[in-house]
Amino acid sequence: MEASRPLELGPDEVDALSEEAWYARAYRGEAPQLTVRAAVTGAALGLLLASANLYFGLKTGWHIGMGLTACVLSFGLWGMFCRAEWSRTPLTILENAAMASTASAASFATGNTLLTAIPALLLLSVTPERRSGVPLPWPLTAAWVFLLAVLGTCLAIPMKRSLINQDRLRFPSGTAIAGLLYTFHRGGRRLVAQARGLFIAALVSGIVPLLRDLRIAQHVDAAGKAARTALVPATFKIFDWIPGLHGAGKPHPFSAWNVNLDYSPGLLAAGALIGPRVALSMAAGALLQLLVIGPMALAWTWTTPAGAVVAAAAGPGSVGREIGVWVGAPLLVASGALAFAFQWRAVVATFRGLRRSASTLAVAAGVEVPMSWFALGAGLSGAGVLMLTWRWFDVPVPYGLLALLLTFALALVVCRVTGETDITPTAAMGKIMQLTYGGLIPQNAPANLMTAGITVGASSASADLLTDLKSGYLLGANPRRQFVAQLLGVIPGTLATVFCFSVLIPDATAFTDTPGHPAAFAVPGAQPWMAVARLFKEGIANLHPMARQGLACGLAVGALLAVLERMFPGRKKYLPSATGLGLGLFLSASLSLTILLGATVAWIVTRYRTSASDLVVPVASGLIVGEALVGVVVAVVNTFVLR
Repeated sequence: MEASRPLELGPDEVDALSEEAWYARAYRGEAPQLTVRAAVTGAALGLLLASANLYFGLKTGWHIGMGLTACVLSFGLWGMFCRAEWSRTPLTILENAAMASTASAASFATGNTLLTAIPALLLLSVTPERRSGVPLPWPLTAAWVFLLAVLGTCLAIPMKRSLINQDRLRFPSGTAIAGLLYTFHRGGRRLVAQARGLFIAALVSGIVPLLRDLRIAQHVDAAGKAARTALVPATFKIFDWIPGLHGAGKPHPFSAWNVNLDYSPGLLAAGALIGPRVALSMAAGALLQLLVIGPMALAWTWTTPAGAVVAAAAGPGSVGREIGVWVGAPLLVASGALAFAFQWRAVVATFRGLRRSASTLAVAAGVEVPMSWFALGAGLSGAGVLMLTWRWFDVPVPYGLLALLLTFALALVVCRVTGETDITPTAAMGKIMQLTYGGLIPQNAPANLMTAGITVGASSASADLLTDLKSGYLLGANPRRQFVAQLLGVIPGTLATVFCFSVLIPDATAFTDTPGHPAAFAVPGAQPWMAVARLFKEGIANLHPMARQGLACGLAVGALLAVLERMFPGRKKYLPSATGLGLGLFLSASLSLTILLGATVAWIVTRYRTSASDLVVPVASGLIVGEALVGVVVAVVNTFVLR
């Protein structure tokens, strides 16, 4: 314990050191770090947090870093173990850094493609004859997720010295984790309140899936057969007393437009985390969908190029969302691509830094992760990805090799932008790959989606490792051991995410709206991907006229918002968020309304009670984790016990 005590230098002081000074004054050498108890704790927490992150992402489209949550949970657990005399000592600061790497890899580096490319591929496989679609076999999904996470972890190796040791990029989440651990191990008492808030919030939110989703109540359906249902409905139709909105010449109650009360704690927590700007923009997008797009789409009859007459047959809410995708998705694509183009200086700096970091420092020998590990890991995982794309997704081998090369180049940019802003622009990188392969193989939707999935999965894993390496760097940790800890986390993360995805999403009906009831999982992260792939596959002439008009409007508005943010960075908070506006245009109004409510409550609390501001993130994390974990357990019970 004495050898593993925190540095006398604080994280900010360490960050100011040159690379040579860091080796002399901060590096902890052979102090115990990746111990068995640290690895087991990280793997166990990673299993839970990976499940929670997947559940949360399928509902909201956000895939959040769980490093801080893992640290608070570890602090609470090992404090309990010590009080119960199950352990003589808690985890040391360097053990906690290794634990955070394992838990973060499991919860963040393995789930991104399951929120984007794979559900989009499932949605595109739906036909009138087969409404359930064609899910991928789970062994294929597991291999895909595992290989992409390993590939991304290895791709970060040549970037580490350039971005962290030499350029000393901030990596705000990694810096925050280091500060949290340093404060805790120097005797910070505020962490006790944060840990207590997280655990209480998790316990409270875990009650909701038991009441809302567990099918233990029996009733007789319309056909006279016994059926099971939950104790309380998923949403409440509390707005139906208000005169409904008109569409196709008649009024429809608000519940038909999917305007209900959704009491999901995870959605409230999402609003607290994303803030009022994004939440208000989502509400504005939902209003446009309700008041403009939905009523127009409901009344529009269209004759296709083949001569077929198409009229809206689904419920008002579903029709509005179907057309809203063609406004919101192009908006997200345009804003993301243009914002990436504005980062051209970061692109240039990244490749210059990569050449500089190729030089060797004698003092770095035996400390930094060797390039031989990069060659071996990236070579084997890249070969596996190449084989899967050729065998299962009909991507010719030369195009698969091109996708791997582009992924490495784009991952470099993603990691630098993450280091500078704490925003991981994987969505923009995915769109670049989709547009590239839409031109190369326009009729092959699986190739369009899965090559982009390579970029998103690998680059998110790279950014996650560098974020963890930054926290370890500020604490004096051994980067080789953190790299191994990261790889260890890929295994439980793959197991958890693939299992939970298979249980929660048995087929495409989990994404389907029914009149008055939105889909169980809105999967908003996959909607823009599906729209781009479908556009290249079917051609713009086969789109509904409103979809074509919406596409043009979405591109124009997205580009305009990106330009305005660039021109007026100091007034960004007064501009609509392109992300929020785009999501609000194709998510159900209930979801946007709940997120706005959560953002409003968090804003009021932090504005009028500043002492509670540092509890917002732990409490919100607890709400997400509690609902998600119990929700996964309930889904397992419904599938295998109460079926």
